[in-house]
Amino acid sequence: MKKILGILLILAGGSFWSVPLRAQEYPGCFLIFDDENVIQLDEVCPLPPTVEGRAANPGFIEIPIKRRDAGIPVVDVLINGNKSFEMMFDTGASGTVITQTMAEQLGLEETGTARVNTASQNDLEVSVTQIDSIEINGIRADNLSVGISPTLDIGLLGQDFFGGYDVTIKEEIIEFRMRESASTGSP
Repeated sequence: MKKILGILLILAGGSFWSVPLRAQEYPGCFLIFDDENVIQLDEVCPLPPTVEGRAANPGFIEIPIKRRDAGIPVVDVLINGNKSFEMMFDTGASGTVITQTMAEQLGLEETGTARVNTASQNDLEVSVTQIDSIEINGIRADNLSVGISPTLDIGLLGQDFFGGYDVTIKEEIIEFRMRESASTGSP
C-alpha cells in the first residue's frame, strides 16, 4: 500500500511541477500557467522594501541603466571620486577596461602591460594602469588594475568590480544583492 501511495504522490507531484514557468515578465514574485493565469507569490518571496525608489535593505542596490549599446547596459560610473563616465556593464568581461580618452582625462599613465583574451582575439597585449576607485550608487571597488584600450569608444565594467554580488539585469535597472560571503562595502 505504501509503495502504491508513493508512486501516486510522485506522479501527482510530477504533473504539478511540469507546468512551464517564466520569470521577469511581471514585477514581484509570480507563477504563470499555460492558460496565461498569473498567481502572485509576493507573500512567499517578497521584494526588498524600498525608500524613495531605492532599496532599504543594505545588501540590495539598484543602478539605473542609462541606455543600451548593442544591447549591453550602459551605466554612469564615478572614477577616482571625481570624474563620471559612461561604461558598458559587461557580464562577460573578467576585468575592467577604460578607453585611452578616459585615461587621459583622469591623468593616468600606463603602469605596465598584460596579455588578455577577448571575445575576438586571444593573447592580446594591452596597457594597464591603476585606478584608485570605481563607484556606482554606493558600490565601490578600490585599487583596481584596469586595461587601457586604444580602440574602444566606451569603457567596459567587468567582474573585478561587481563579482561579489548577485546581479539581475532588468529593462531599466540593474539589481545588486550582496552575497553572504561578501564583506560589507567593497566586494
